[in-house]
Amino acid sequence: MQVIPVPCLSDNYAYLVVQGRIAAVVDPSEADPVLRAIEEHGLKLTEIWLTHHHWDHVGGIEPLVEECPVAAVRGSRYDAKHERIPSQTDALSDGDSFDFEGATVDIVEIPGHTLGAIAFITEGNLFSGDTLFIAGCGRVFEGTMGMMAQSLTKLRSLPADTKVWCGHEYTINNLRFARTIEPGNAEITRAFEEAMATREAKRFTVPGRLARELATNPFLRFDHPDVAAGRDPVASFTAIRRAKDNF
Repeated sequence: MQVIPVPCLSDNYAYLVVQGRIAAVVDPSEADPVLRAIEEHGLKLTEIWLTHHHWDHVGGIEPLVEECPVAAVRGSRYDAKHERIPSQTDALSDGDSFDFEGATVDIVEIPGHTLGAIAFITEGNLFSGDTLFIAGCGRVFEGTMGMMAQSLTKLRSLPADTKVWCGHEYTINNLRFARTIEPGNAEITRAFEEAMATREAKRFTVPGRLARELATNPFLRFDHPDVAAGRDPVASFTAIRRAKDNF
């Protein structure tokens, strides 16, 4: 399996998930960059996977359905029930799985950013949308702080070598914030320096590795003694998320 990041809008990522010459696209915020990437790599787009319904993740669906032989538009059962994803064909729930060209794709519900947020996990790749970023997490728009903390707890239990493909290129700012939470964490400093060099070289900071996220991401470390500072886990997560909202 190959994963090809496709930059969209100002800082979004769509992803082409490739098996042979067949591709699915994750969170296509716009169609043109995806169509160019498909042509460049000689691919056939047959599926669209959506982590949630926000416009900057679903905006390219309808043009792609018109231009490509798309057989499945997969999103959450919640978003299907509320008709929030255009042209959705498949409604997925926690614990569901499906086959993509011989690869098993597992679904984990991760509400908080939105109530219909899901993650796609396949072949050691996690497509986390706006729930888990490199060194950060999404704002809590529709769920509760406790719900978001529980969703991130689910994701941090995945194997440490899992590759994290997230919805936005927010890494440098996220690491700047992480340093305010744990100023003595050398892993955060190292990650920040590497991210700065990566972006200066005009390369992507995705994928991240879950092992590094467990060492650097304050939203996965919210109940670590060095971060919680005596607060209960949800209170700690809430304090960190609110601080990031105002950072």
